Amino acid sequence: MRQIAALYVMGDGPYAGLPGVDVWDEERDARLYRGPHPVVAHPPCERWGRYWSGGPNSKRKKKLGDDGGCFGAALYAVRRFGGVLEHPEASHAFAHYGLMRPAWHGGWSGPDRFGGMVCCVSQGWYGHRARKMTWLYVVRCDVPELRWGPKPGCPRLDWGLSREKMARGQTRFKGERLSKKQRKATPIPFRDLLISIARTAR
Repeated sequence: MRQIAALYVMGDGPYAGLPGVDVWDEERDARLYRGPHPVVAHPPCERWGRYWSGGPNSKRKKKLGDDGGCFGAALYAVRRFGGVLEHPEASHAFAHYGLMRPAWHGGWSGPDRFGGMVCCVSQGWYGHRARKMTWLYVVRCDVPELRWGPKPGCPRLDWGLSREKMARGQTRFKGERLSKKQRKATPIPFRDLLISIARTAR
C-alpha cells in the first residue's frame, strides 16, 4: 500500500487511523511537511472563499488570503511530491496563485507547467448532504473520470439563506440545520477518491 500524507486535516477526522495515511493536523502544522510521500491537502479556506471578509455582521473585517501561508505551503507540497489539493469552488486562492479556473460543469483541464490538472466536482455525488462544489488541483497523478456537474436535488450549502444568516453559520438542509462541522466534513467516499488519486503519483 502506497503511503500518503493527509495535510490540514483533523486529528480525529475521517483520515485518522487509516493504514498508509500519515495525518498532519493543526498540532503538527502541515506547513512544515517536507515529504517524501504524495499528499492529499485540505488547506483552510475561510479567508479564500465567498465570505472571506467574515460576513456582513463581522465586527472586524478579515483580510483576503490571510491563512498564515497554508495554501502556499500546500501548493508547494503537491507540486513537489505529487498528489491532490482540494478547495471550495470559487476559491480566490486559485487566481491568486495563478492556477487554472476549472470548468463548473466538469471535466479535467490542463496540464500546467508543473503537470497539474484541475477540475470542479460536487461532493454531493460522493456522500455530502449538500452539493458542495469543490475544486481539485492534481499533480503528476492519474486523473479518473468523475461524476460531473451538481448532483440533482442536492441544495447549495447556503440554500435559501441570507448572507446575514450565513455569517452566523445557519446553513439549512431541507429544514434541518447543518453544523459548521457537517458543512466542512469530507465524506468517506470522497476521502477514498482523493487518497486513490494521490497513490498514483509519479
